[in-house]
Amino acid sequence: MNYKGMMYVSFVLLLGTAFLWGCPKKTEMTSSPEAQKENITSPSTPVPEANSAEAAPEMKADRPGKRSEIAAEGLKPVYFDFDKSFIRDDAKAVMKANAEWLKANPKAKIRIEGNCDERGTIEYNQALGQRRAVVAKQYLATLGVSVSRISLISYGKEKSICDDHDETCWQKNRKDDFLVIAN
Repeated sequence: MNYKGMMYVSFVLLLGTAFLWGCPKKTEMTSSPEAQKENITSPSTPVPEANSAEAAPEMKADRPGKRSEIAAEGLKPVYFDFDKSFIRDDAKAVMKANAEWLKANPKAKIRIEGNCDERGTIEYNQALGQRRAVVAKQYLATLGVSVSRISLISYGKEKSICDDHDETCWQKNRKDDFLVIAN
């Protein structure tokens, strides 16, 4: 093989390595998604505060296949910004209250359910919902809750509670729910 051929092969290998290095890593999933249609991307709009009445009113199941918000007395959902999985400043007080409830009920085991809005692919939202649930579990651990009491599941966009196609609705779907599974 001549010098040019070796340079070409080296370039292709280097390019292939760089491409593979930049590919996203797989996220461990604890739930398989239900089949659902792909949806459109969103315009950029301001995010309402998660603690406001507008962002999280009482939610009821109004169609088959939808669910009411279910949580134990004392455990509240936390909401996330679009395409983010960090605990927002306004959600830290909710997480602290959830941790206090768990400390007051030491036999309770919970499941954190990660949820997303309708935008993005099923696979992407599964991974994002999982990251949101993991972050909440880690945050509870820093507040003194044993991680052995916490299981995780990601529903991605499969368990939405609001079907409108606007920011107010999308904000309601971007959340972690905390459900008691054993007491």
